[in-house]
Amino acid sequence: MADQEREWDLRSLAEPEKRPTVLAGYADLPVGGSLVVVDDRDPQGVRAALEEEHPGSHDWEHLSRGPEAWRVRITKLTTTPLPRVLVNTDDVADGAAGSDTTGPVWKLPVRDRDLDSNVIALPPGGTIDAHTGPDVDVLVHVLSGSGRLGTERGEVDLRRGALLWLPRRSRRQFTAGDEGLRYLTVHQRRQALQLHAPPAP
Repeated sequence: MADQEREWDLRSLAEPEKRPTVLAGYADLPVGGSLVVVDDRDPQGVRAALEEEHPGSHDWEHLSRGPEAWRVRITKLTTTPLPRVLVNTDDVADGAAGSDTTGPVWKLPVRDRDLDSNVIALPPGGTIDAHTGPDVDVLVHVLSGSGRLGTERGEVDLRRGALLWLPRRSRRQFTAGDEGLRYLTVHQRRQALQLHAPPAP
């Protein structure tokens, strides 16, 4: 088989291993290169992962559809994932009025990224207690509602459209107003905590 079309047999892998295995193989392909995945059923989980990470920048072609094996050719069409709309922030902002929802209502769904982004919801009068922020600068855009940002030197009024800069490690507290508060955060992605086994005695 040509170098640009390797065959990946997924049948021996546990289901949670299939998506990252194929995504890693896809990332290594040159533009125009392809790989063929083989599974014992239609690999729709893999397809969903590719649609989430690389919408519009790959081709998916069934070569066979069982019954013993499904074979699909995946071809890389672009050098990088394509720019795209992730969400309409008006849609996630609309639920603020009178909602009891607390916490993230949207998260950046892209796995391979340098940034993190969330939409945070607070119900009327809800708070995020005073705390020292993480070791990253955070950009905050108020989508709907109102409230107050507590700092070491007082409070800042928040209303729809406000764009806030939260310097790394700064003290902050959020309090929602009477109609609740929803805001978008964007910051550099923090590395996940790496757990290592202790050294052998």
